[in-house]
Amino acid sequence: MTSGIAVEKKKLEKPPLKIHYLGDRVLRQPAKRIAKVDDSVRQLAKEMLQTMYSSNGVGLAAPQVGIHKQLIVIDCEPDNPANPPLVLINPQITSYGSELCDFEEGCLSIPGVYMDVTRPETIEVSFKDEQGRPRKLKASGFLARVIQHEMDHLEGVLFVDRVENSLALTEELKKNGFSLGAVKSISH
Repeated sequence: MTSGIAVEKKKLEKPPLKIHYLGDRVLRQPAKRIAKVDDSVRQLAKEMLQTMYSSNGVGLAAPQVGIHKQLIVIDCEPDNPANPPLVLINPQITSYGSELCDFEEGCLSIPGVYMDVTRPETIEVSFKDEQGRPRKLKASGFLARVIQHEMDHLEGVLFVDRVENSLALTEELKKNGFSLGAVKSISH
């Protein structure tokens, strides 16, 4: 499954889109489904990929750049030109594996903060690709985690909302200039 969107995996001095940070209200608004996959959606995906690569990210959701659409881009191997990025439009997780795992997560919208988050190890996701074709993908490990992390953004949820160790979280946020008040804790 390859993306038909050609983007050079390189840092741009001026990425096309601006990333919003924890505390910004746009990150908390749920994204809307994309009714029609057209050139404007493909252009947005391309600009999101350019912005993601420029920021050393492996995933980016449209709400992070202030656009309330259900669109995420992912590339778990940004240094491998042979590995094409994934573009997921209107993604929905159709099943979760029963095994949970903890892993350190970070986010382009919360630079400098890295905390352990518990998530299912495997998922199955259905989505439309950049041509509007329905797709299904079974993902596990790092890719499954990145998809879940980015899909949270579509619901206005950030990874820090899922962190269980609030003392460590408070410390990390303070150290990086973020307010704990911007976190909306989620019970598991």
